Amino acid sequence: MAAEWIEQITGSFEDKKRWRQYKARKKQLPASYRTAIDGIERYLMYAGSIVKGDVFLQMLEDLADLIERAAVDGTPIRDIVGDDPVDFADTFIQNYSDGQWINKERKRLTDAIDQAADDEA
Repeated sequence: MAAEWIEQITGSFEDKKRWRQYKARKKQLPASYRTAIDGIERYLMYAGSIVKGDVFLQMLEDLADLIERAAVDGTPIRDIVGDDPVDFADTFIQNYSDGQWINKERKRLTDAIDQAADDEA
């Protein structure tokens, strides 16, 4: 019971554990792959606008899976992200759109317009 109360203030303990695991996985990567994942992660934090912690962590874990596999296979970074890393990151983010704050605002807008249309009828 105390743990639930503390989690309401500090956030999910499970999410914090997943975050630490993700960071540990990154440290195990070869330097060039770690540089790439750090850059992609930074971009995702700014451009992703993901407000759900579990969705954000899933996105990072999936990214770590991808980069780890590439490192094991010896796949060059450019073969993963292509010539345009921004395009790669933007495409990657689209797979996690349910965690983005804009979806909540899109629903609010749709609901407001539906309500207005119903009021006119």
